[in-house]
Amino acid sequence: MRTEVELETLPPPKRLAPFSHAIAGTVIDPETDEEIASGRLVLLHDPAGVPAWDGTSRIVVFVTSEIESEMTADPVLAEVAWSWLTDALDGAKAGYQALGGTVTATSSTRFGDLTGERRTDDLEIRASWSPLSGDSAPHLTTFAQLLAVAAGLPPEGVATIAPVPSRSTH
Repeated sequence: MRTEVELETLPPPKRLAPFSHAIAGTVIDPETDEEIASGRLVLLHDPAGVPAWDGTSRIVVFVTSEIESEMTADPVLAEVAWSWLTDALDGAKAGYQALGGTVTATSSTRFGDLTGERRTDDLEIRASWSPLSGDSAPHLTTFAQLLAVAAGLPPEGVATIAPVPSRSTH
């Protein structure tokens, strides 16, 4: 698990399946100690199976992160963000089927007494899929990787290079 990703257990939904477990994930910027992405992963299990799931288990994820305002108008943003999910699933070797979901970019402008930045732009990824095995570890890895990419973190093991300060030539 990446050190920037913090996980905690949440109360699971009670009406979606006989058995469920929920986890919240938050990505903390190591330089500013501020939250830069967050999300939830819910694991649902119904031993009787659910036809829409194509199986007995379903994984549901929600990830949100703030993005730069010009990105909300980018015509390929949704496809790129969806590829973050499929790449994370494939990279974690998380066998899956019946994958579906949405990618949404929103812009919000605050008025009046609302505090915070006047305008914020956010990206939301909502998806669900049916795992092909009972091993949930690759799916948790997928969730953590999706959070990290949505937060704009570099790949693990890659360091960002800070700009070199210009030197005065006196």
